[in-house]
Amino acid sequence: MIRRDALARLPVRTALPALREALDGAGTAVLCAPPGTGKTTLVPLDLAGLTGAGPARRVLVAEPRRIAARAAARRMAWLLGERVGETVGFTVRGERRVGPRTAVEVVTTGVLLQRVQRDPELAGVDVVVLDECHERHLDADTCAAFLLDVRETLRPELRLVAASATTDAEGWARLLGSPRAPVVEAAGVSHPVETVWAPPERPVRPPHGMRVDPAQLAHVASVVRRALREQSGDVLCFLPGVGEIGRVAGQLAGVEAEVLQVHGRAPAEVQDAVLAGSGGSARRVVLATSVAESSLTVPGVRVVVDSGLARVPRMDHARGLSALATVRASQAAARQRAGRAGREAPGVAYRCWPEAEDGRLPRFPDPEIKVADLTAFALQAACWGDPQAAGLALLDAPPAGALAAAREVLAAVGAVDADGRATGRGIRMARLGLHPRLGRALLDGAREIGVRRAAEVVALLSEEPPRAYGDDLAAAWRTARRGGDAYAARWRQEARRLEAVAGEADGDTKAGAGAGADADAGLIAALAFPERVARARGGGGFLMASGTGAELGGEGSPLREASWLAVAVADRPVAAASARVRLAAVIDEATARAAAGALSSSGEEVHWSDGDVVARSVTRLGAIELSSRPLGAPDPALLRAAVAEGLRREGLGLLRWSAGAQAVRQRMAFLHREVGAPWPEVSDAALLERVEEWLGVELDRARRRADLERVDTGQALARLLPWASGEAARFEELAPERIEVPSGSRIRIDYGGEQPVLAVKLQELFGWQSSPRVAGGRVPVLVHLLSPAGRPAAVTADLASFWREGYRAVRAELRGRYPKHPWPEDPSTAEPTRHTSARLRRG
Repeated sequence: MIRRDALARLPVRTALPALREALDGAGTAVLCAPPGTGKTTLVPLDLAGLTGAGPARRVLVAEPRRIAARAAARRMAWLLGERVGETVGFTVRGERRVGPRTAVEVVTTGVLLQRVQRDPELAGVDVVVLDECHERHLDADTCAAFLLDVRETLRPELRLVAASATTDAEGWARLLGSPRAPVVEAAGVSHPVETVWAPPERPVRPPHGMRVDPAQLAHVASVVRRALREQSGDVLCFLPGVGEIGRVAGQLAGVEAEVLQVHGRAPAEVQDAVLAGSGGSARRVVLATSVAESSLTVPGVRVVVDSGLARVPRMDHARGLSALATVRASQAAARQRAGRAGREAPGVAYRCWPEAEDGRLPRFPDPEIKVADLTAFALQAACWGDPQAAGLALLDAPPAGALAAAREVLAAVGAVDADGRATGRGIRMARLGLHPRLGRALLDGAREIGVRRAAEVVALLSEEPPRAYGDDLAAAWRTARRGGDAYAARWRQEARRLEAVAGEADGDTKAGAGAGADADAGLIAALAFPERVARARGGGGFLMASGTGAELGGEGSPLREASWLAVAVADRPVAAASARVRLAAVIDEATARAAAGALSSSGEEVHWSDGDVVARSVTRLGAIELSSRPLGAPDPALLRAAVAEGLRREGLGLLRWSAGAQAVRQRMAFLHREVGAPWPEVSDAALLERVEEWLGVELDRARRRADLERVDTGQALARLLPWASGEAARFEELAPERIEVPSGSRIRIDYGGEQPVLAVKLQELFGWQSSPRVAGGRVPVLVHLLSPAGRPAAVTADLASFWREGYRAVRAELRGRYPKHPWPEDPSTAEPTRHTSARLRRG
């Protein structure tokens, strides 16, 4: 029997007529309904015609998480007075409960992707609801893009709803319709939620990588205890991950409440118990990850304690490492979390950060498409027939670099061809429900060790084992086989699923993980992550084929004595030079070569090292050097490039810069600064960039530092002068090395400062009325007038003015000190000289 009283209490019911009208008209709609309104449960039932309004339809509801999909199906079945699998069912990876009468099926977005790829028309489905689309999970964004494509090309009658728990729906409205899809808003539950700011008394270290300061977790536990003392009702505490939940649970030992843990890995019975409520018995403290932010209502909760942290995917494309990272939760997430306290009655939200920091939090979480590994997305796009994802309707375009890196991985595992189109192998990988790397390991590994064993190891890699299983993949495999914990149960279920989807075992007689476990585990890990095969380099350190260093954790790791590893899970802490190995298996060199064969290379390597050119014939596996021998007659082009590399690395100080060469460089720099093109820039950076152009012949002859020191740099620099345009012939005219002064001397000009300088004895300039100019008359030369002893007496850029106004004072000061030199009263008419007065008389 339908529980109509419960349906009548759901606020979203007032928005249902407008939603039905929008779908009957435009065929698409954005539904904005705050948490607790019935968006996830009443809307699908109504659209399926199960509440008595509208025609009967088959509705598919997509949730971002398995726990949410199961919970939504259970709640809808309860509202109908039925069991799950009758009118309402669900399908998640490894579990399906539907029947012939199922009208509403709740699936994960990953399952929906698989279904659309297999059956783009979605035969028999009338409406698709993408729930919690504001969370911007990559699978949800991809589903929306594919479904819009289906509506445009195959089934315009397919109705599509993007359901969001926030009011930031304009982007979805533009995406779903032209010019925009209708936006239907539902009023939320009006129970007020009081905010209590509860920052730590002492500063805590910010999160980095996966690490959270233990002091922060201790503080969160203390705030939970405070909330239990100060408030009534159950407490829902948000933490970033499973590890943090376990540590806070340990610190809450002894509280007068039942402590429950909710996350994606929690056993189904625990999830069911949390969502069923306490029934009015003991108080409860529910420690949860972000799975409890939306979709799920936890009955009895009146208090929320928010750690302010979230765990999100991040991809280090340069090192090929994808991992989860702990970050500050966004303002939107904080609002969602706080709202959980007001679902059923007025509540309180304790926020474990200062109020002053709240405004500096990001407004919304980063869309996964901007930060996550895009390999699986790229394969989905290729299988859809759009390898570049250029034709997909996406709120945010995938970053070009990340997409290119993803396509390189797909090409390496044979999932796409040279044009980026999905191969038959790639299509099969996409249907495994695995990351393409793990799909490759399952398919290729099954041929080597049998389907069952390959499936078991891949199942270990698809969900990282608990830390208690250790960092040895083979040992973790044995532990999972023996284990009776929740992880082992999930592992067995996933292994069975993978064995089934990969095909029947072909002569697989290796039923147990015995003596061959290490080798088999290593092979599968190496096939999945070939660029992470690693060779030891001493002290617990390894070098991966990708070029990234890797370090084992504790001193007691059984992997420390290995010569080769296949690294399955690694992350790189912030500011760390090497990655940290979290899970790996021992392999031998033959396995490394076989699994990472695409990374093998042999050839001549010529490079600069310690002031000399080193030439070798080298065989490598990625960045790992396997063997080498000296090279007798290296390629001249490689030699030239190696010397250029040495100069760029060590700088122009490798060359000898004589006074003449420095003067040529200064003159060229002067013309570049004052005249510009075509006179070249001769800064260190510019010269190093064009080093092969101006040092061409010398590079061909150089093999070591001593050869470079013999180079005539001034002559080499002259090659950069603008010979092609003919302007080089004016170099001496525009930036003369010397200027002839009235005495007949040819004096060198110093171009090393901001203005050219001519330093000359005063008596040599008698009769010279105007200062010289260079650069075609553009720039006056600054004249340093020297005493007979060669010391500065005056500085001027206007000789005529100096003779009139400055000379008299200089004459008065110096004539007594240098009486043998001429000091005429009128220097403008006097004869210039390099000599004393006596010599002039004798002459």
